[in-house]
Amino acid sequence: MIERFYLKDYLSFKEVALEFSSGLIVFTGPSGSGKSILINSILTSLGASSCDASVCESRVTWNIDDVGIIGDEVNIFKHIRKEKSRYLINNQSVSKKSMNSIASNYLRHLSLKDFSDFENENLLDILDTKIANKSKKIITLKKKYQNSFIEYKEVKTELKKIEEKEKKIVELKEFTAFEIKKIEDINPIISEDEELILIKKELSKKEKVLENIANANAIFNYEHHATSALDALDVDSAFFNDAMNELRATLDSAEERFSALDDVDIENILNRIEELSGLKKRFGSIEEALSYKEQKKLELIEYENIGIEKGDLEKRYEELSTKLKELAEELSRIRKIELKVFSKELNRYLKELYLRDAQIEIKEIDYEYFGKDEICITLNDTELNKISTGEFNRLRLAILALKSENMSQDGGVLMLDEIDANLSGEESMSVAKVLRQLSKHFQIFVISHQPQLTSMGDEHFLVYKEKEKSLVKKLSSVEKIDEIARIISGDSVSAEAKEFAKELLEVNKG
Repeated sequence: MIERFYLKDYLSFKEVALEFSSGLIVFTGPSGSGKSILINSILTSLGASSCDASVCESRVTWNIDDVGIIGDEVNIFKHIRKEKSRYLINNQSVSKKSMNSIASNYLRHLSLKDFSDFENENLLDILDTKIANKSKKIITLKKKYQNSFIEYKEVKTELKKIEEKEKKIVELKEFTAFEIKKIEDINPIISEDEELILIKKELSKKEKVLENIANANAIFNYEHHATSALDALDVDSAFFNDAMNELRATLDSAEERFSALDDVDIENILNRIEELSGLKKRFGSIEEALSYKEQKKLELIEYENIGIEKGDLEKRYEELSTKLKELAEELSRIRKIELKVFSKELNRYLKELYLRDAQIEIKEIDYEYFGKDEICITLNDTELNKISTGEFNRLRLAILALKSENMSQDGGVLMLDEIDANLSGEESMSVAKVLRQLSKHFQIFVISHQPQLTSMGDEHFLVYKEKEKSLVKKLSSVEKIDEIARIISGDSVSAEAKEFAKELLEVNKG
């Protein structure tokens, strides 16, 4: 619940500090006094709205330990605005979105745009909770269904992917085989390109090298002259003989290597270099080209096996479909039996709220996480988005009241803005009674212009103006009578109005 609220410098409000209890909290006051502004500032302090207040702060008893904020027994949500807005929880800076996300676990502002109470998931949850109170069988049944549904969705998704692949499989297989063949036709060998470039270089200088070798061989015609000269000088000629033998071996080896190039086709070499260059240009290297080929071979095997995989998935899909159908039909059967009680109890609330019976049915839809059932509600055979504001608000209260019957814990905070506007006295009293019941499970903040709802409040705050300055005060029992009398008869409070106000408070207290 919200224990305390503080507001500073917002439009006609200079400073407000309010403490709240649990239950039904009513704000009243003349038109233009600032009631809606006050409610909006409370919502802003919790990230659920925006305003230009210097400070708006709420002290709450919510457990926020599991949301990444250091929690306490009582937590402080605060909005501060100087040059720009800042949002803090226990003095830790957070974004407005994060604050709103945390607060939304405990706070609901029932605006006209809020259809969440009529969402299928919520209605089914109310129905299933009622069933579970009589038999726990539905809890086990729902768990089995939901586990099967998750697997069913996963298999269905995988099957769809394979079917999409299958549409392109022929083209993919052809492309993959073509890619493999292109590389295999070239049949590259690692480092082959380096060897070919070396051969190309040797071919380009072959004639000149052989000519130079032939000229160099003439030196051996004079070798004996050099040996004779060394002998005449009494110099050991071994070093010269070794040098000449090494030279002879080098020249012979070179001549043999270059002569062997006579059988090499230079055009074939150039073509081969060009093919390998093309591969390197596309893949980066011969190693990467060969790796790509192996990858494509694996893909081709995968494409060949896709039929087997699809068959296995189709078999599992059929098994899950059958199981899901059986579980969903059993859920539907149980729900349709309980729906009669659900309808009776909801229409009991609607009767109290002076509305005609609602028409409630279960329609079959595609499998969803909660089954294949959709609870559809119409009022006077009219869809919910076409009924009047008053009818919508009262129908929503009936749904909340039905849900609260099975609540075992605090439901959080409800913010309502003039929910009894434009209602008759009887209608307003019926709304007040339902809100009183809801206040056992929720802390409810409501603005009212009607005496019936006002008299039901566990706490009553008056919003009023003095010298263009908005003020708020909690009313005592005597002050409540005066304020309710003002609501009944206007600024000129009559004795009859005071008497009626006393009667209302006495009846509602009883």
